This record gives sequence, structure tokens and C-alpha cells, in this order.
Amino acid sequence: MRSPLEVADIFRSAGPAYRLAHAGHLSLQQLKVMTAIEHCRTPALGGHVEACTDCGHWRVAYNSCRNRHCPKCQGAAARAWLAEREADLLPVGYFHVVFTLPAEVAAIAFHNKAVVYDLLFRAASETMLTIAADQKHLGVRIGITAVLHTWGSAMTHHPHVHMIVPGGGIALDGCRWISSRPAFLLPVRVLGKLFRRLFLTRLLQFHDAGQLAFFGSLAPLADRRAFLHHLAPVRKARWVVYAKPPFAGPQAVLAYLSRYTHRVAISNRRLLGFDETGVTFRYKDYRRDDPERQQVMTLATDEFIRRFLLHVLPRGFHRIRHYGLLAGSARKDNLAQARHLLAVALPSDGDPDEVVEVRPPCPCCGGRMVLIETFARWCQPRAPPATTTPFRERAP
Repeated sequence: MRSPLEVADIFRSAGPAYRLAHAGHLSLQQLKVMTAIEHCRTPALGGHVEACTDCGHWRVAYNSCRNRHCPKCQGAAARAWLAEREADLLPVGYFHVVFTLPAEVAAIAFHNKAVVYDLLFRAASETMLTIAADQKHLGVRIGITAVLHTWGSAMTHHPHVHMIVPGGGIALDGCRWISSRPAFLLPVRVLGKLFRRLFLTRLLQFHDAGQLAFFGSLAPLADRRAFLHHLAPVRKARWVVYAKPPFAGPQAVLAYLSRYTHRVAISNRRLLGFDETGVTFRYKDYRRDDPERQQVMTLATDEFIRRFLLHVLPRGFHRIRHYGLLAGSARKDNLAQARHLLAVALPSDGDPDEVVEVRPPCPCCGGRMVLIETFARWCQPRAPPATTTPFRERAP
């Protein structure tokens, strides 16, 4: 069901004026995202006609833009991704760990997204793998699924990585599975110290290699002494690594992942209004832990669009990554070994020839909808059927 108000409606109404007012200051990726969202599920992208094989009801479906920043396109993408990941789940407890960049570093990340976001992934994952492998802690090889978020609830710039980690791992000798304690995975203070050291050491290396750019108020940081002075407070500050309580079983992990893996800066369901005063939406004030945590904010339309575009990722940047036991081509072998050590059966591969039905059922009778016509971009379908006689599929 279509939301009463969508980000696409705001972009279609205010986007042309925003592009004109900020000409020369928007990246090609940001312009492409705006255009994709504006055209999503409209005649601009073409579409197809579906008909019910039972009652003859027909409907027109316009094509999706499939842009990863589009609020309307992430549901289907998340479902497809989760179907693939379900086979990776192990019958153990799972933990949720969050690594966040301090504000001083986030400001540098804003102008160096590809470099610093990638460093955030690498430093956080190496921290987890190193501490988990330490014999003073678990002494195991663990698996990690990591997801990058760059926003706070009010769409401000707040880069952080969410990690889903099984509660245990394969012993370093490969002979047994070692489980963590039921409500404790790894010490967060130890994780925070190593994360800070790894991240800042490599960030300075990037600066010395001339791989960081600085603009506006940060332009003086191009000088090494100014850069070191800027980072001095965060070298001494505690970098907080947040570990949430473990999930209540593998299905809870899937439910969580379905909400987080393909999330964008703001979903359509959080939008409340759009008029000459601006855009009104719901957000969470994470500083509060009471019924007043849910708040309402109104931003000027230009500011709303600016905040949304803050979170457009560089082209080709992977915001979902896997490490340790879940990394690369060795994932299947590692998971098979883990299941063997846990004495659980391997999941069935299913029928490789089985075709998953992706079209919603008929809204009238619940019957199966089949494709009867396609039409190109900026075109409309031919006239609808003259009668409601049930549509029958043609014989092959």
C-alpha cells in the first residue's frame, strides 16, 4: 500500500529548485539518486501489466528504480538478501555490536567517504577478530556481518557500523566450537581501545600519503601539525563500543537484519507532512529513555533534502560486508565445519529449479497474477481488456 507521503513526492516538488540553487555543489551520484527516486514506479521507467488467472482482474505495475538509496525499493532487496543469509544462521546466540566514530573524526569522514568509511569497516572488523582470537578472551575464529549506517534518527551525519556476531566460534586448532558466555561476548573497553588505536594509526597514514581532502572550515587540517592537534582530544577520549544484549534465537536475528541491512536515511512511513513550512517527520531522541523518546521535527524543505543527500554513498561502495567465518568463498566450508562441531544437520539446498513467486497475489480473489504485457519507458500500456473474463495462460 502506498504511503500518503513519500520522499519521491518531496523530490518531485522541490527537487528542480534545489538543483538550480545548488548547481555545481551536488555530486553526480547525488543527482542520480534524486532522479532515480523521482522516477521510481512511474511511467518514466516503463512497466508491465499483470492479470489474474482466476478472475481476470488486471493491474498496471511500473518498474522500480532499484537504487539502494530509494525508500521504496529496499523492501524487495532486503527480502532477497535475507533469503540468501538464512542458510548462514547457526543455532547459537547472536550479539549486536556497534562501532561509532567520534564527532571530530566524523567531520573528516564527511569529505572522505570512500576512504574513511572503508577504514571504519576494516578497523572495527580487525578489532573484533583480534580480540576474539586472543586466548585471554575466547580464543576462536568468529564470523561477522557488518552494516554501515551514516545517519542518526534526525538524518544528521553519524557514521557507525552495526555488527551481528554469533556467540562463539571455531577454536584456533579447528577441533571444537567454543561458546561465549550467555550474556557476554567480548569486553567493550578492550574493543574500544584497540579500535581507537587501529583507526587513528591508519588515518594518519592516509593523511601522510595525501589521500585525505579537506574543505571549508577543515581546510587547515591539510597541515600535519594542525591535523594532529585536531585529533589530540580523541586520542585520549574513550571510544565507546556498544554491545546490546543477545538476540532471542536465530529468527530474531533475521527480523533485526530485515530492518537494518537495507535501511535508508529515512523511510516513507516516518514522514508526516509536507507544505510551505517544510517537511515534518518522526524521529527518536536517543538521549531519552522514556515515552517522550519519539519526537516530531519540521525541517525547511531544502534542509531536509540536504540531510537526505548527506548519506549518498560513493559509487560501488559496499555497505554490507562479511568477515571471519562468513567471509568470501570459504564461507560455506566454514559454516559446514561449524555445524559439524555443533552437531547440527546441514541445511537443505532446496530445489534448484524451483522458481519463487515474486508477484503479489490478486487483490480480488487471491489468485496468481501473470505477466501479459510490457511497455517501454515514458509509455503507457494498451487499453485494458474489454471484459473481465478470467485470463487463461497460453499453452506453451
